[in-house]
Amino acid sequence: MRVAIIENMAGTPHGQIGVALSEADAELDIIRAYAGEQLPVDASSHDALVVLGGEQSALDDESHPYLADLAQLMKTFGDADKAVIGVCLGSQLLARAYSGTNILNGTLEFGWEEIALTDEGRSDPLMAAVDTSFPIFQWHRDTYTLPEGAVLLASNPATKNQAFRIGRAAYGTQFHFEAATGVVDEWCTGFSGSIEKMSPGWLGDYQDHRKESGQAADAAGLAIARAWVQLV
Repeated sequence: MRVAIIENMAGTPHGQIGVALSEADAELDIIRAYAGEQLPVDASSHDALVVLGGEQSALDDESHPYLADLAQLMKTFGDADKAVIGVCLGSQLLARAYSGTNILNGTLEFGWEEIALTDEGRSDPLMAAVDTSFPIFQWHRDTYTLPEGAVLLASNPATKNQAFRIGRAAYGTQFHFEAATGVVDEWCTGFSGSIEKMSPGWLGDYQDHRKESGQAADAAGLAIARAWVQLV
C-alpha cells in the first residue's frame, strides 16, 4: 500500500492517520506542498491520498499557487475510486474539487467540540466505528457547501458540514480526527501565540480541556483512521 500525504503547513503531524497507516505497513510518500515540493501528476503511483490542514484558505491560490492542482488531484483520485481523506483545509479542498462553494471567515471552532453523526453517517464504513456523538478537535473558521451528490455524515450546531463522502471512498472531515492529544500538546507549544489570540484564556485551562475530552477524542480519531485505511 503506497499512500501520498500532502502537507499544507509545517507542524501538521499525521497523528492518528500515521498510526493506522503504520499498522497496515503502508509506504508513505510525504509531500510538503507548502515548501514547493511537487504534487503527483496523477493517481497512478499511489493507492490513496491524504490531504492535511493548514492556515491558508482553500481559495488562497495567489499565495499558494498549487492549491488548484491539489484540488484537481483529489478529484482525480476520487474519480479513480481510490481512497481520499481531506482534513480541515483538505475537506475544504475536496469540496472545491467537486464544485462545492468555499465559505470563508465563518464561525470559529477551536478546541474539542462535540460532533453528531447523521443517519447516513451511522451506516457509513468510515464513521460506523464511532459513537453517534463524540468529541473531536476543531480548528477552523472556513467551511463549504456540500458538492452535488455528496453525502453528509456528521454535523454540529456551529458548522453543519462536518464530514462528507463523495463516491465510494473520497472523504472530507472538517474536524481534526488525526489530532491525538500528543499532537494537540505540540500545537499548544508551537502555536501558542495564535491560539491565545484566537481563544483567549484557553491555554490556561488546557489541562482541564484535555482531561475532559482527550481520551474519548483519541479513541474516536483512531477508529476513523483505521476505518479509512480499510477502504484503501
